[in-house]
Parts: sequence; structure tokens; C-alpha cells
Amino acid sequence: MVYLAIVVHALLVYSFIVRAAGKSPFWFFSGVKEAMLTAFVTRSSAATLPVSMRVSEENLKVNPHILSFTLPLGATVNMDGTAIYQGVCTLFVAQAFGVPLPLPVQLGIILTSTLASIGTAGVPGAGLIMLTLTLQYAGLPVEAIALIAGIDAILDMARTCINVTGDMACTVLVAKTEKDGFLP
Repeated sequence: MVYLAIVVHALLVYSFIVRAAGKSPFWFFSGVKEAMLTAFVTRSSAATLPVSMRVSEENLKVNPHILSFTLPLGATVNMDGTAIYQGVCTLFVAQAFGVPLPLPVQLGIILTSTLASIGTAGVPGAGLIMLTLTLQYAGLPVEAIALIAGIDAILDMARTCINVTGDMACTVLVAKTEKDGFLP
């Protein structure tokens, strides 16, 4: 379910962002595939940062002055894959334990997941640690992390990939708003 949510997020949200920048989603995704693959394999936004910067300059033609600001910032605070992961995992744990979650709690999970993801470090496995905040908010046992820990590495690959892709999509949008945003 996490992978499905991440793919839908990438295709809808990032395509919209790239189109808002006046570019084709096909152009964008074909230009960032190397950084996406690196993020998928390393599971680290921080380790992928040099590749993201090179790809953004060479393939997307973003001015280095812009990408040198937006990409490190995004690697630090743009963790939308982690927010999706925390929300889906919390709902999974609630279902596994037979705990009904009323709508106000579900909305709170969305908010808590989003805020917790902003504070998540760009290193492998950090999202699993931050999942404890969301589980505690929902009144679920923190020990349920053991259910997720066994497959976390597989889920971490996808969420890191989407986090890095989001950083580059936003970089393209910022480049569009600046006078010399794109290289000739």
C-alpha cells in the first residue's frame, strides 16, 4: 500500500508541479531517473544529494545558484514519502490490532505524520524511529513497530526515492520563478 500511495503521489503531485513550471513530466522523470535510482539503492537523501545536484544541473539545466539552495533544503525538510509511510503504517497497525480510528484521529494522524516527517533525518531507517510519534498520537502500542521493522528497508527505498524526486520537482518550479533559473 505504501508503494501504491507513493507512485500515485509521484504521478499526480510531481507531474502537476513540473507542469506548473512549464515542463513535461516525461522530460522531468527521464531526467531524474539516475538520482531516483541512487536514492532507491542508498536509502539516504543526504547520500544522494551530490547525484541530485549533478542531475539537476546537467539534465534539467537548473542554474547551480538555485539548486545549491533548494536541494539541500529539500533533503532536510521535504520528506513527503516519510509522511505517507507513517500514515499508512499507523492505519495498518490500527487494523492489525483491531483498533477503530474515528475521523478526527485519522485527520490528526495526517497532521502528526506531516510534522514528524519534517523532523526526520535524511538517513536510512530514520522514518521508523519517527513512526513512534504517530503511533503514540493514535493511542496505539509503540511495540507494534516490530511489525514494521522487518520490512522497513524495503519501504525505506521507495520513500527515499520519492523524497529526492520531490526535491528536484520543487527545484524545477523555483527555477521557473527566477530570471536566470535555467541554463541555456
